[in-house]
Amino acid sequence: MMLSRLDLDALQQQLAGTPLQDWAAGLPGQLDAKLAVGHGDLERWFAAVAALPTLPVEHAELREALRLEGTCDDATRAALNSALQGLIPWRKGPFELFGVHIDTEWRSDWKWSRVAPHLDLAGKRILDVGCGNGYYMWRMLGAGAEAVVGVDPNWLFLNQFLAVKNYLPDAAAWHLPLALEELPAKLEGFDTVFSMGVLYHRRSPIDHLLDLKDTLLRGGELVLETLVVEGDAQQVLVPEDRYAMMRNVWFLPSVPALELWLRRAGFVDVRCVDVSTTSVEEQRATDWMRFQSLPDFLDPADHSRTVEGLPAPTRAVLLARKP
Repeated sequence: MMLSRLDLDALQQQLAGTPLQDWAAGLPGQLDAKLAVGHGDLERWFAAVAALPTLPVEHAELREALRLEGTCDDATRAALNSALQGLIPWRKGPFELFGVHIDTEWRSDWKWSRVAPHLDLAGKRILDVGCGNGYYMWRMLGAGAEAVVGVDPNWLFLNQFLAVKNYLPDAAAWHLPLALEELPAKLEGFDTVFSMGVLYHRRSPIDHLLDLKDTLLRGGELVLETLVVEGDAQQVLVPEDRYAMMRNVWFLPSVPALELWLRRAGFVDVRCVDVSTTSVEEQRATDWMRFQSLPDFLDPADHSRTVEGLPAPTRAVLLARKP
């Protein structure tokens, strides 16, 4: 049942004749093994997806937003809203589904509007590492990508993706509940790889960059988005304990340091295309994500600092090419 929802047959057909063909052939067995371990809430999340009402998509907007439109009466919309709330918390978005507005913790559309102008995704085969619920995957398709594969081991995020895929079953987007480390070495099959909001969670950031490079074809492009600090090429912040109340934050480099890391990892044409400080309007608690969020992680008297007294979250987007 689970594998049919992931539509691995269509993924295998999509990747036939590419360097990813053998990997795709082995995915059913790998995902069966993951599913055998599963998660305590998995059946509840599957049930929420199964409860989604059948609705015809009369218009799908993926380029300028993520919005599905079609005829939907009030009772059906209430059933849709109830099923989608069964997948709370929603972190990346927002989504507009048949008149239901999912007001997610992150205004991910703001980040996408900063990243997208610097990219040419038309006809590209893309890997999105740490893809979350797949919000950016849909926007990549809207930007003209040929196919998008996302990997993220979080089962809730997978089900949030499946909620949208339920209404766009033929879309060339697949979310796999895997970590980057569970992909074969030297895949070398993607035109573009995204790593957004992942690097600072890695204990070994250079290894992460090397792993990302190994997924790319020659000439392929890396899109890297991560937390940064101000400073020269030798400036890197290593939090003593927590950063913005997160335990698993290891390295926050300056932009010049990050550029140096990328060059040391073998990338060329390294360039920074955006640096933005995250505002409390861009990341905050909502009815769809009711836990603590950025306003709780900042010094209430000085939003330029975290509660730990460290520089407030600033994020950079860098592009680099595999030679």
